[in-house]
Amino acid sequence: MEFAELIKTPRVDGVVLHRPFMPIVEGTLCLTGHHLILSSRQDNTEELWLLHSNIDSIEKRFVGSLGSIILKCKDLKVIQLDITGMEECLNIASSIEALSTLDSLSLMYPFFYRPMFEVIEDGWNSFRPEDIFKDLESMTDEWRLSRVNRDFSVCPSYPPMVAVPKDVDDDALRKVATFRHSGRFPVLSYYHKKNGMVMMRAGQPLTGTNGRRCKEDEKLINATLRPGKRGYIIDTRTIGVAQQAKARGGGFESEANYPQWRRIHKAVERSNILQESLIKLVEACNDRSHSIDRWLSKLEASSWQTHVKEILTTACLAAQCIDREGASVLVHGTEGTDSTLQVTSLAQIILDPACRTIRGFQGLVEREWLQAGHPFQQRCAQSAYSNSKLRQEAPVFLLFLDCVWQILRQFPCSFEFKESFLVLLFEHAYASQFGTFLGNSTSERVKLSLPEKTVSLWSWVNRPQEIERLTNPLYEANSLVIWPSVAPQSLLLWEGVFLRWNRSSKCLEEAYEEMVHIIEYNKELQNKVNSLRRQLAQLETEDPLLQTP
Repeated sequence: MEFAELIKTPRVDGVVLHRPFMPIVEGTLCLTGHHLILSSRQDNTEELWLLHSNIDSIEKRFVGSLGSIILKCKDLKVIQLDITGMEECLNIASSIEALSTLDSLSLMYPFFYRPMFEVIEDGWNSFRPEDIFKDLESMTDEWRLSRVNRDFSVCPSYPPMVAVPKDVDDDALRKVATFRHSGRFPVLSYYHKKNGMVMMRAGQPLTGTNGRRCKEDEKLINATLRPGKRGYIIDTRTIGVAQQAKARGGGFESEANYPQWRRIHKAVERSNILQESLIKLVEACNDRSHSIDRWLSKLEASSWQTHVKEILTTACLAAQCIDREGASVLVHGTEGTDSTLQVTSLAQIILDPACRTIRGFQGLVEREWLQAGHPFQQRCAQSAYSNSKLRQEAPVFLLFLDCVWQILRQFPCSFEFKESFLVLLFEHAYASQFGTFLGNSTSERVKLSLPEKTVSLWSWVNRPQEIERLTNPLYEANSLVIWPSVAPQSLLLWEGVFLRWNRSSKCLEEAYEEMVHIIEYNKELQNKVNSLRRQLAQLETEDPLLQTP
């Protein structure tokens, strides 16, 4: 298919662009296969380059011959294009609709994008399982890297290599895979260096109403326990939902077959509920017609902050079991690709200071989301504005980033990265020139040859100038476990995402610049103090009479 077939009118002059908190621009609108471009001939006027894949919905309005196209984007931005002439306006709108809803992944922009920057590091090779496993080997010899899934036949949503207990062979893993949802047998998620406890993740066991069991599954997860120790199974579903799953062939681990494990049920909402919650939240944030009480009421009705609290509470529970109880943990919900990953990755943010660095956080996203099989293509197909019927869309990853922001806000000196890094990941998960978030699993990315045909987001992020831009000036390495508060008054609306197009960021930017200035000035004074101390020490050694008592 040629993109030209979908573009009815490639260029229109005299188009007026309206954007939040930016001056109105008049210029020439051009449509390409992947971008909507508006360029003005005025000096010092920023061009608009908008990926068609970032467009969530299109609205058309007409007053006489003047047409307006309102573009609502997946990053929650809303822009308006005023176009003279009904026919041209309709042509532009229908072209954008066609180009923003392409189904074929191979037609997406990452396959056509050629970087304008020097690729110093190939991000596709930055976080390979075998390299990550070397770090584990330096701490323990109780685990091995299995290649049982090298052709993706055992579990289509797992990577080719996974870490499993040393005493469990590949034949046993194949049997366990038939007992777990979608073949997602228990694999290592995190090893806690402090006490040797581990966190594993999996899909639900397929016990069904007959109480089916699998000896190999029992052996696998018991292999993670120390003598005389118990473990915890954190099920991200309520007991009611888990019982319903059992009636449909799914289920949970019975105490009779897993006597050394205590099962805890937590209520983390399923994906379809989360999408409705996001839609209500964005609607509330965009509504300026109500009083503050009415606005707060709509905000509460969205239940978004409740979901944030539920996930953080469950992650804190997992971290507490590992660090304070000295117990190993297995986390699963139904599929093991949504709420499970939210909990395991947030628990690592709490427990592991390495995950709070820029590179460590990239590794966490790669390991616990991309390689772990979170279906980004399905979940991020639509955002909060789409009028299409919901299929499998859900802001699971955005909710995780929101939770990370809540912890970052409570511990502003413990993270090497700034809020802008989290916003960047949100934007690229929904629409990007990079191939990192394309596809639903490693197997899909291999079939699409993404490492050979597209550029990785990490190649962009790990350039020195980008690292500098994303670095938190307040950062001081903190080797301790950090325990976030989940009290309602401690959890705030993430304004940097949900209100950034609704109010000017000028004051925040000025405050940030002032903070950076104070930090730099403080460093200068500290250096002067250290220099004077050295001079004083030198003088004292030269003249004994100057020595302080």
